[in-house]
Amino acid sequence: MLDADTKRRIDNCRDILVGKVPDPKSQVEQITIALIYKFMDDMDAEAEELGGVRTFFAGTFARFSWSQLMAPSLGGFEVLALYSEAIQSMRENPGVPELFRDIFKNAYLPYRDPETLKSFLKEINGFTYDHSERLGDAFEYLLSVLGSQGDAGQFRTPRHIIDFMVAVLDPQKTDTILDPACGTAGFLISAWKHILKANTSPDSKFPGDLLTPDERTRLASSIKGYDISPDMVRLSLVNLYLHGFADPHVVEYDTLTQDDKWNELADVILANPPFMSPKGGIKPHKRFSVQATRSEVLFVDYMAEHLTATGRAAIVVPEGIIFQSGTAYKALRKMLVESSLVAVVR
Repeated sequence: MLDADTKRRIDNCRDILVGKVPDPKSQVEQITIALIYKFMDDMDAEAEELGGVRTFFAGTFARFSWSQLMAPSLGGFEVLALYSEAIQSMRENPGVPELFRDIFKNAYLPYRDPETLKSFLKEINGFTYDHSERLGDAFEYLLSVLGSQGDAGQFRTPRHIIDFMVAVLDPQKTDTILDPACGTAGFLISAWKHILKANTSPDSKFPGDLLTPDERTRLASSIKGYDISPDMVRLSLVNLYLHGFADPHVVEYDTLTQDDKWNELADVILANPPFMSPKGGIKPHKRFSVQATRSEVLFVDYMAEHLTATGRAAIVVPEGIIFQSGTAYKALRKMLVESSLVAVVR
């Protein structure tokens, strides 16, 4: 449940940025980068308190630490220069794990107003790092500002639809789970929460307390996602990390035109893939059963073909899949009805 103070802080961050960064997607990216920056410093501070050493802001990168950035002695333009240099060079930091380097890939500050940055960083300073649901829910709320439709035909799936689809499939702790067009990883996180809840003792305050450490590690490694957009991959990596995935398995991959993951199957597939086909159609690789150039046909075919023998899938589709009279649509419907279709929920 998103608490009011965290929601207020996120809204304040967006309000501060909107004059300089009007695009909601860019706002989300700037807040994401700043939060991860702050959280890395929090983790360094925690390591020191426990008798360890700093790893994120050490050596030549010590000058970029959050405390240095927030030092009262620094003027506005000095803070601007330091922060801008930090986020652009962080991907070269040897103390930063690959996950965080991916997050800082191509990061930059899109404005040069020191007062805006000062106000923004002051608001970010109010956030503290932990792995609680509170922070994960806060990030989910932040992602919701992206709006209903992305620039590549992606549609943000309402939470109750995601949770319904997961409940119907009822993923288990031994399942492999895939979203081949994962966006911000909403389906993957819902499946994770569903399994944790099913493996939690009645009076426990710790989700998934009935899972052994090996079972939890195996489950986290069995939840995977692909997305064609590097921005969506970056956001999904952060989202999964904030929900307890130390090493999330989401990669940049074009499900319809690349085929190097074609032989990877899953027990559970959940997706709301993008259904916008470019002019002239998709030019897919040659391994699909149904010959088509429309993304909605290809995505449904892909999911049907990538289930294990006992696998199951839930997919959001446009009505055209059911009613269109084109050859590819008919071939897809024939294949589904004869081999795997259980229900259409409208």
